[in-house]
Amino acid sequence: MAGSGSGSVSFYLFLSLLLNFSTTHVNSNEQGYISFDISNKGLDFIKQFLVQMAETSLVPLDLPKIEKSKHIALIGTVNILISNLSINKIHVISSTVKAGDTGIVISVSGAYANMTMNWGYEYSNWWLPVPVMDSGVASIQVEGMDVGISFNLTNNQGSLMLTPLDCGCSVKDIFIKLNGGASWLYQGLIEAFEGRLTSAVENAISKKLRQGIVKLDSLLQSLPKDIPIRNIGALNVTFVGDPQLRDSSLILSINGLISAKEAHAAPAYPHLFASLEHLLASIPLKDPASMVTISLHEKVLASASSVYYDANKMHWIVDKIPEQSLLNTAGWRFIIPQLYRRYPNDDMNLNVSIYSPPHPKIDDDQIDLTIHADVVINVLNSGEVTPVACFSMIVSGSASPWISKNSLGGSIGLDEFYLSLKWSKIGNFHVNLVRVLMSTALRTVILPYINIKLARGYPLPTFHGYMLQNAKILCSDSWIKICSDVAAVKQLSIS
Repeated sequence: MAGSGSGSVSFYLFLSLLLNFSTTHVNSNEQGYISFDISNKGLDFIKQFLVQMAETSLVPLDLPKIEKSKHIALIGTVNILISNLSINKIHVISSTVKAGDTGIVISVSGAYANMTMNWGYEYSNWWLPVPVMDSGVASIQVEGMDVGISFNLTNNQGSLMLTPLDCGCSVKDIFIKLNGGASWLYQGLIEAFEGRLTSAVENAISKKLRQGIVKLDSLLQSLPKDIPIRNIGALNVTFVGDPQLRDSSLILSINGLISAKEAHAAPAYPHLFASLEHLLASIPLKDPASMVTISLHEKVLASASSVYYDANKMHWIVDKIPEQSLLNTAGWRFIIPQLYRRYPNDDMNLNVSIYSPPHPKIDDDQIDLTIHADVVINVLNSGEVTPVACFSMIVSGSASPWISKNSLGGSIGLDEFYLSLKWSKIGNFHVNLVRVLMSTALRTVILPYINIKLARGYPLPTFHGYMLQNAKILCSDSWIKICSDVAAVKQLSIS
């Protein structure tokens, strides 16, 4: 595979990890390495999504039939039946969400609903030769409907469990429009069935909402506990600890480490912050105008680095670089003369192997990385690959990520570069000259080329039609934090 240096690959690995944000059984003492702090603005976004989902999933809602006998003056006792009661549309005017110590409360006020029904009546009297009966249809307008639902979120063996605490519905007014029927029938329906219709609507909606919470809980319980990454490893998305409910936010924490695909448990890292509160206090980046703050610990990057290393994915054959002349022996004739004399004008490639997994360190506004690698110079002579020398290389650099509009990018800087000769098949030569050449090439050719590509940015990922918007990123004290809104992809493309 062609490449342009191990520094670019390491930074791209970091970018890939950020773009995959988003499990095995968890021990009680396990810590979370990725957290999501959802503000009231974010909760309101989720609430709007749930309300829209409820508006469509609640209908059509069938209610049980209602029968009642009503005495009407001059007519006598009338047996009235209402059947095929159905709520066909619900529209929410206003809704609020609030998180607190007791759970999450969603309140809806001023909603209205449209209903249809069939009606029929029958009555008889001593002066009538046969019973009198009639039937028809009616439309009902339900207005002033208030709905309140509260639920709690807990951790159930690494999955979120949704438990309903209370659910209620109240209706202020019901208006019935009969298609046909006499005026006395309308008044009789109002007097006989207004209260029972109100109760039927309130009970049906409350019951349906409780059933919806149970279904949503079942969905949460069925979510996968790990997310595959390129058939190499898996991101552990097991929830750690109970969600923390505050007056202004909901905090969720997941394990967040990446392990080999066949592994059943993520490695433990003992020297982490004692609690999530310590994390939130350590970096004062919490934009109150953002929907969510995503916090990612450097151990997530370290775990990914270990998995890629163990999968032998930190080995590259570099045969294309911006300054292609350096991959020909002619470009080395003044640095290693004997290489050029023995293999004049032959093409070369570099066999780069990282021999220990890099462990990124997150510092203020940057990610520091030290790479230990062996670089073998191969000469391509008459179709044969001939290794001629091997260098041991230590490269220390830093990456500064940024988010602009809908793209994630950054830049790489070289801090230190060390080079020593491990073995040579072409005799001794001045290693210092090679070090100066390679260091100069990294600083003046390879890294600027990489940074030009990184400056273009990588599109942020979408998730079921939604993506991050107006995101900000900060690196500090072992953590990466991203504050962002969430918006529909169609909405962003229109704007």
